[in-house]
Amino acid sequence: MIVARLHPDVPVDERSRLTSAWLRRGQRSFQCRAGRHTLVTFPDLAAGSPSGQEFVAQLRATATVDTVVDSAAAPPLGSLAATGEPSAVRVSDRWTVGGGRFTWIAGPCAVESEAQLMSVARDVRDGGAHLLRGGAFKPRTSPYAFQGIGKDGLDLLRDASAATGLGVVTEVVDAAHVEAVAEVAHVLQIGARNAQNFPLLHEVALTGRPVLLKRGFGCTVPEWLHSAEYLLAAGNGDVLLCERGVRTLGNSTRFTLDISAVPLVKGLSHLPVSVAPSHACGRRDLVAPRAAAAAAAGADGVMVDVDQEGHVALCDGEQAITPAEFGVLARRTNRMLQSLGPVESATAAAMAGH
Repeated sequence: MIVARLHPDVPVDERSRLTSAWLRRGQRSFQCRAGRHTLVTFPDLAAGSPSGQEFVAQLRATATVDTVVDSAAAPPLGSLAATGEPSAVRVSDRWTVGGGRFTWIAGPCAVESEAQLMSVARDVRDGGAHLLRGGAFKPRTSPYAFQGIGKDGLDLLRDASAATGLGVVTEVVDAAHVEAVAEVAHVLQIGARNAQNFPLLHEVALTGRPVLLKRGFGCTVPEWLHSAEYLLAAGNGDVLLCERGVRTLGNSTRFTLDISAVPLVKGLSHLPVSVAPSHACGRRDLVAPRAAAAAAAGADGVMVDVDQEGHVALCDGEQAITPAEFGVLARRTNRMLQSLGPVESATAAAMAGH
């Protein structure tokens, strides 16, 4: 598909005028702001067709268009070819995911009480976390399992964020909750079960908040990237990808963490990629080595479950590490990343081939 990268200073009214002009020519277009770039894709045109070649020539002659590329390896707005560089997503006044920074997202799987959340939030902040995770709404396999405390949990997350300065990452499970979650969360999470819930993706995108999109446990990499494209095509370029394991034949761990997906996706897409080792393995003793492996593979961050020592969690407690263990993990992994030094990434290798 054809992707046009506009000059960075094109005003909104001019972009609207261009969209109307292209539509009068019979060309649908979708645009989003991704990092420092404004991207426009034309899904109905193949760059190699006669009509596509003619339209590409018209685009290149348009003063507001910087570059025109043919995105063949990945969905267009999320493709690395579209931006020519990895994107960084600003998630709060204090933090940006990507751009060479490694991000730690930590907190309890589910918010249960003020005492539990506030204690963990302070501990993970002191241990090196940049963002606080915690589920107010929990989609569970069994209808009888703990489903979260809902909007009361959102209130507690707001208070914990104010007390610690950490941005909040929390999941949206229903379109009816989108507005309430967006009032509290700095990053709206789409969980694995909803990775292909396209109406929900559209509603979440319209909030304008950054979105963390987990890979569905039955999704291929192309399907995962196409889910991200739904968010981008709705105009939200602040998308974070999160690998959290896929279902395979083995049952020694809950899921199989696809570490190879990290460099693979970073060679296809400009979007930041994080990894969630806790939910992938379902065992606290495997969290640290998987987090280290994710960092070494080039992930932009890791999201881990952390809960109080001795606390019997109502949701996935068997995979939660303690605050002390989190601090050790963050320090060791950060030292490892410093020792690795700058290396040619899959992103750089991919762009060298363009």
